[in-house]
Amino acid sequence: MKRLLQHADILCGGNDWTPLKNAYLAIENDRILSIGLERPQGEFDQIMDMSGCLLLPGLYNMHTHTPMSLLRGLGSGLPLDKWLFEKMLPIESRMTKADASVGARIAMMEMLASGVVSFSDMYHHPSNYADDVLSSGMKANLGYPIMAVPGEDQSVHEAKVQESFDFFDRYNNAGSGRLLANFAIHAEYTSTVDSVKEFSQICKDHHTQMQIHLSETIKEHEECKQRHGKTPARFFYDLGVFDNPTIAAHCVVVEAEDMDLLKEKDVTVVHNPSSNMKLGSGFMPMKAMLERGIRVTLGTDGDASNNNQNLLEEMHLAALIHCGYTKDPTLLRTSDLLSMATCNGAAGQGRPDCGSLAAGMK
Repeated sequence: MKRLLQHADILCGGNDWTPLKNAYLAIENDRILSIGLERPQGEFDQIMDMSGCLLLPGLYNMHTHTPMSLLRGLGSGLPLDKWLFEKMLPIESRMTKADASVGARIAMMEMLASGVVSFSDMYHHPSNYADDVLSSGMKANLGYPIMAVPGEDQSVHEAKVQESFDFFDRYNNAGSGRLLANFAIHAEYTSTVDSVKEFSQICKDHHTQMQIHLSETIKEHEECKQRHGKTPARFFYDLGVFDNPTIAAHCVVVEAEDMDLLKEKDVTVVHNPSSNMKLGSGFMPMKAMLERGIRVTLGTDGDASNNNQNLLEEMHLAALIHCGYTKDPTLLRTSDLLSMATCNGAAGQGRPDCGSLAAGMK
């Protein structure tokens, strides 16, 4: 199947966000054949006139919990710890497989409406909705977040680990690579040293990505220092988590040394402006992240801590809040935001042939 999109303005992305005017983009099956100002030679099965339209790479929502679209609005006005333990977890424990499937489909429809083509998701029992991802045509990195608490029955923990194995074996690279199975550790405060060390090695053995929540609130950050004598970033670093390609959500309360560790290990960080403001968590230190060359991406988080899955809104908020907070309107360029939403996300998900428009790319 060969298709031609003609007379479009095109933002190719990657390292160049200079628009091509009245240009042509040719596609064969699932790969881009060519992009240019001249009409390519040859016959095409489908020709689409894109006059007045702008083509750009698909957007990447790098942190969400799709089934939580059913929990939209619950727990509003609560800090993260009460929101999670008093509202979310009790309700989530009663969610059925059908609930998870419906919630995920609603979230995917919302994402598609704002141009999202791929998302990174951690949620309980992802096999409940993995087939919905495949039928949607989207790409996704799905992980089952391990939560371990001191005194938990060993058989319960082992069952969670086994489910992660089973999910990886069944779904990794499904849909011609559209679905990638990740491993996930919920957070430091829902983990033990042994569980983190064990799961870090499991992830390494399976050659896949790790997803975590990292330093989302000052309470989480400081209590970790009290428990372990180190920050959450150092905690995960020392236990081998960052020896895996890691997607770290939030990173609101990270210290200078933490950011140096993130840069050293090439960790992908996810900025979630709506969620962080709704839960009163604060603001990621964007300027310091960019100065260090850390790969920054964007995420909505789940609907329960955002109320929607609109990544364009996250781009808009990120463009405003850091300029206002730092009193520096030059802090974030448009090209920075576009890269965060596209090629940075593709790189963080381990998709080197995605995230920009060029010959040979998906």
